[in-house]
Amino acid sequence: MEETGGKHGQNGSPELSLRRLDLSDIDDFMVWATDDKVSRFCTWDTYTSKEAGIDYIKNTVIPHPWLRAICLDNKAIGAISVSANNGCNRCRGELGYVLASKYWGKGIATKAVKMVASTIFKEWPHLERLEALVDVENGGSQRVLEKAGFQREGLLRKFCLMKGRTRDRLIYSLLSIDPQS
Repeated sequence: MEETGGKHGQNGSPELSLRRLDLSDIDDFMVWATDDKVSRFCTWDTYTSKEAGIDYIKNTVIPHPWLRAICLDNKAIGAISVSANNGCNRCRGELGYVLASKYWGKGIATKAVKMVASTIFKEWPHLERLEALVDVENGGSQRVLEKAGFQREGLLRKFCLMKGRTRDRLIYSLLSIDPQS
């Protein structure tokens, strides 16, 4: 996905866009990556050093086939990714996203998810299903996906070990044939 969005909306408010996250975004990245509220439901632990953030951007973000910064006026305030599968699971991709806590509850994550959903099936024509796994206690993320048109499919009990605890996850999906809002 190329950069989407512009500088300002019609009413002069900041415009949401998606673009590649790179090393020049390290200070913005550290805002959300060092926030325990943000990392609570993430598979990664809260970052404690800028060096670790730089290493992550260099070795994971930049080579990732589809990871974008969620930006307001080109300032990175979060990230969103689609991870590809292969073999018999090639038709599925997994969506993940993170947003600085300052921007929670403003519809930004929902809009970013909709932006991805409106383009990923065109960019990756082999993809028929976009899915997201959400911790059962993460009500905010559940609402984001539901508002973006994803269907809640079920509960995956004792699905993963995260931060020393076995966690239940909800699985959501959006199909390429589903109506896009």
